[in-house]
Amino acid sequence: MVFTAPSDLSGGLYFLNGKRTTVEASETFDVIEPRIGKVVAQCPKATAQIVDEYVKVASAAQPAWGETTALDRGKVLHKVADLIREHAEELAVWEVKTNGKPIYEARCDIASSADTFDFFGGIATAVLQGDSLELPGGPSQRIAYTRREPYGVIGCIGAWNYPFQTCVWKVAPALAAGNSVVYKPSPFAPASPVLLGEILTAAGVPDGVYNVIQGEGEAGIALCEHQLVAKVSFTGSVASGEAVQRQSATKNVKPVTLELGGKSELIIFDDSNVQSAVAAAMLANFLNQGQVCTNATRVFVQRGILASFTEAIVKEANEKLKVGDPLLEDTRVGANINEGHLQRILGYVESAKQEGGVVLRGGERVHPEGVEGGAYFDPAIITGLTDEAKAVREEIFGACMLILPFDTEEEVIARANNTTYGLAAGVFSGNLARGHRVAARLQAGTVFINTYNDTEVNVPFGGFKNSGHGRENCIDTLRAHTQTKAIYVNVQDTTEHCF
Repeated sequence: MVFTAPSDLSGGLYFLNGKRTTVEASETFDVIEPRIGKVVAQCPKATAQIVDEYVKVASAAQPAWGETTALDRGKVLHKVADLIREHAEELAVWEVKTNGKPIYEARCDIASSADTFDFFGGIATAVLQGDSLELPGGPSQRIAYTRREPYGVIGCIGAWNYPFQTCVWKVAPALAAGNSVVYKPSPFAPASPVLLGEILTAAGVPDGVYNVIQGEGEAGIALCEHQLVAKVSFTGSVASGEAVQRQSATKNVKPVTLELGGKSELIIFDDSNVQSAVAAAMLANFLNQGQVCTNATRVFVQRGILASFTEAIVKEANEKLKVGDPLLEDTRVGANINEGHLQRILGYVESAKQEGGVVLRGGERVHPEGVEGGAYFDPAIITGLTDEAKAVREEIFGACMLILPFDTEEEVIARANNTTYGLAAGVFSGNLARGHRVAARLQAGTVFINTYNDTEVNVPFGGFKNSGHGRENCIDTLRAHTQTKAIYVNVQDTTEHCF
């Protein structure tokens, strides 16, 4: 098979046995292109019976793939990476249509996705080797060794804010470890995983090893509860993650990886370079229209530079945050995922005003020329709130920066950690000793010092507290997609007992 990027969604949004397809179902959901705010397709919702069919196909295909050597699986994943790079621009355009983010960001996501396949394809042989273990009596009497074996079928449920990349983060390690996959994307962004399926097939992944279902709650529940699904990996909200964990223990006990929400902080001390701190705050709040789980909406600024930082960040935002058609090269802020989500963001802006907040810029809906029907929002910068304000406590998942003054290091650490989330945090200071000291005390899975929102394919990503458990993007991720079997061998001629 040769991969060719489709021109529309008419080929279907399901993927089974190596091919794009569709299903017959009584219920459908609207597929909306965020860029223009229009319905571009109707997609059937998978029933429990459809999920069962797809899981059984994946289960039947897995043993042969799992018996392939890690080296040979790695070779296939390298071909996947090559195809992604070869078609990077077409995939980036599709990602814009699927999610609404600016084209320059989509290109970065696609490039990183290729790197992810190369990373897991490259380390599979070394990481998936078992161990030879020394036992009492020495190798002339007994030996033991371990094997790392695939689980079987991995059920993956992805998010809408990084549709292609989120899918890749789950699928690449699962396939590298010899598992098969049934993937359910968010109904808000259903197309990207099907494109990935066609690339996988073109690269040589056997039919049935990777499959895509579509739908909402019923499909997700059926996937989590299915007895042939041996592990679940989920990215989404805390509430949904709690449900996934419960459902994954309903019919059989499954390990679960949860990458959930956040209410992250960026702490800026008064010995910071103000312009660099402004750059970090921009990265921490306005990428992907603020629809990033690690976003640091809580920007704590020490009072000594509060005025200068505030003036500089408003100036920078006014100059750089051009909202417009995300397919245009000079656009820096694209469309929110849908109308409902935009109204949610606007609701947080309104609640901030009611609780004493002052909107220094943005905070309103806008209608860029040519894409007036999309859900576009002019990023907000807000001051004047206390830590008890709704916008400060809850995850907004939108482009709203909240500037919060502080006085001392001890104070800001306590305030920063006073949240049920723990996904990410940032520290800005001219004193690196302070940076490391504060980073060690922040309760977060990722901490950035004098930077923000960096992501590399070989660095663990995941959260503390209610932001989830398990990690993506690292050696541990690959190991977590296998189960360890210990094997004892008696090498003597006879076996004795103690009775």
